Amino acid sequence: MGLGWVDALEPDRLTGVVDIGANPIDGEPPYADMLRSGLCTVTGFEPQPSALAQLRREAGPLERYLPLAIGDGHDHELKVTWMNGMTSVLEPDVERLSTLNEFVRYGEVLERTRVATTPLDDVEDLGPLDLLKIDVQGAELMIFAHGRRTLTQAVAVHTEVSFAPLYVDQPLFGDVDAELRAQGFVFHAFAAVKRWPVAPGVLDGEIFAHHHQVIEADAVYVKDFGRLDLLTPDQLKHLSLVAHHVYGSCDLVVRCLARLVDTGEVAPRVLDAYATHLGRALSLDGVRSDT
Repeated sequence: MGLGWVDALEPDRLTGVVDIGANPIDGEPPYADMLRSGLCTVTGFEPQPSALAQLRREAGPLERYLPLAIGDGHDHELKVTWMNGMTSVLEPDVERLSTLNEFVRYGEVLERTRVATTPLDDVEDLGPLDLLKIDVQGAELMIFAHGRRTLTQAVAVHTEVSFAPLYVDQPLFGDVDAELRAQGFVFHAFAAVKRWPVAPGVLDGEIFAHHHQVIEADAVYVKDFGRLDLLTPDQLKHLSLVAHHVYGSCDLVVRCLARLVDTGEVAPRVLDAYATHLGRALSLDGVRSDT
């Protein structure tokens, strides 16, 4: 695969990425570099026809995109909004939106349509799932709750979480955090944080400047690295690959590699190879050298 430490890791297959809500409206997905390097496969779900068509036009040989709407197995009303990125099965909360500059316009519902949803646990031929990336405008908790069996194989979840509700009865960060922790994940990092100006003030004529209110973020959860004994060798390998290639979390990579070495699953040379790749000196004692 072109990287010494990856060769030493000897994964049996490519890392499996599942992308729910794969609409490319926000630009490249977090796993884009890993995909370009030929280190992962992607199974994406996108029910909006125009977005699905774009994804399929631009897809490479390691990607496939399906028109399913993932949810709880029931039909829902899809609210298509003025801003494509706010389209959701949840109802925009006009009162809440009015507290943020421009958001009432963004959340204006232009069309309502019925959409059938499929639980993640009921998707056939899903393939390997190591990293789940999900962005479904408030429906994340519903999907997690109806995908618990499938998510047992995942080692990382990249999800949008909300701190300021934009929809009626929208689950917030605490709700999502509780569900994922109950499924054996722990919060690892914020990959991105979105701040927005509180309405109605506009300073210096700049409507989108001088903003401090955190409204949402991309949160990264990983399987509990305090209980690596609960993970299979295959999961440890793919957690290492995701942590490095998607998030640059070299400390988490080393913890996983050290566990694999300790259990005899991989040769000790993988640690030297990883240190060489990083161009860093590596020790495993966790003690400062100047103490």
